[in-house]
Amino acid sequence: MMSIVAVVGRPNVGKSTFFNRMIQRREAIVDAVSGVTRDRHYGKSDWNGKDFSLIDTGGYVKGSEDVFEAEIDKQVQLAIDEADAIIFMVDVESGVTGMDQEVAKLLRRSKKPIFLAINKVDTSSRMNDALEFYSLGFETQYPISSISGSGTGDLLDDLIKALPDKEPVDNSHLPRFAVVGRPNAGKSSFINALIGEDRYIVTDVAGTTRDSIDTKYDRFGFEFNLVDTAGIRKKSKVKEDLEFYSVMRSVRAIEHCDVIILVFDATRGFDGQVENIFWLAQRNNKGIVIVANKWDLVEDKETSTVKDYEKYIRQQCEPFVDVPIVFISTITKQRLYKAIETAVEVYNNRSKKIKTSELNEVMLPIIQNYPPPAYKGKYVKIKFCTQLPTPYPSFAFFCNLPQYVKEPYKRYIENKLRENFDFSGVPITVYFRKK
Repeated sequence: MMSIVAVVGRPNVGKSTFFNRMIQRREAIVDAVSGVTRDRHYGKSDWNGKDFSLIDTGGYVKGSEDVFEAEIDKQVQLAIDEADAIIFMVDVESGVTGMDQEVAKLLRRSKKPIFLAINKVDTSSRMNDALEFYSLGFETQYPISSISGSGTGDLLDDLIKALPDKEPVDNSHLPRFAVVGRPNAGKSSFINALIGEDRYIVTDVAGTTRDSIDTKYDRFGFEFNLVDTAGIRKKSKVKEDLEFYSVMRSVRAIEHCDVIILVFDATRGFDGQVENIFWLAQRNNKGIVIVANKWDLVEDKETSTVKDYEKYIRQQCEPFVDVPIVFISTITKQRLYKAIETAVEVYNNRSKKIKTSELNEVMLPIIQNYPPPAYKGKYVKIKFCTQLPTPYPSFAFFCNLPQYVKEPYKRYIENKLRENFDFSGVPITVYFRKK
């Protein structure tokens, strides 16, 4: 599991700008998760090959100064509890303020590594102004500019040295299936129905589940870990600090699982927030099974209803439409086994390794019959392909001019891979590299 770094401080010191710059350093998986309040966000970043999770804790003024101080105290304390290291951000333009001193007092009481980042130091004169922040009691300080990125390299160099190694250790080597979705979609009911006991609290109140909880499933010849997660709702709906961190843990559960079982309420539809969770899983290259719960409550079901509903869902998921969809009811236990069986199939698809000889035997004739379009009079010649040793399906095609292979042809190659090898429910990454 990745280390967590929290960015804390009073409002308007540039925390969100710093956060955005950090997560944009990563070329692949970048996500500011929908489901957090005000300017608080969660994302992934890396530096010198080390990944870490980043939290922008935010800050806001509400009512009197006393109320503000209480709010800052609560948010910073939550960040301290969750984080492995903390970036304490201040603003050189305003100098040391009373709120800076309050936050510093809380941080000094913790045993977490603290990195004092003095933001907006973008001129030589401001370097001198930054010296007054030594009064906050931190031995080392880092003058930075969130906008230009100046000074952030030194900060990150020292930060990653202080982060613990938190690679996931799973002695059982069991697959991890995370049950995710909006609040009150029936995730806990789904797991309770599967394991045959009411292990998780189920109520009509959205947000009953507050944390991500593992359960070992060992029935009907299947063995894996089921992870129940807190519901992920829209940013504007998340009002409690506790729920903010519950959502964060749900997102981390997605990051560290093999397959997500995306449960949604069929009576409410496959709405925008469900789509957001779907694309979060897709960007993290996780196997995906879409489960339409409460199908027994859908009225006026006809012969074509399932097909029409499937067609609608796939339209919302374009261009990644090769995803299994299962219609269930946790009350009547309709097709529960089918949902689990499908999740296992998707896991096997994600773990599939294709021999290089077989891959070339299938794909090279396809490429020869339909080569990449010429670009500026130059022809791309693909001579060899292989599957890369990654946890999810990714393939490298070696050619003379990889820079001329455009996105439509990459999608064509992906579609041909799916036609010839079963990768249902699994994102595929295709690279073109210099031969």
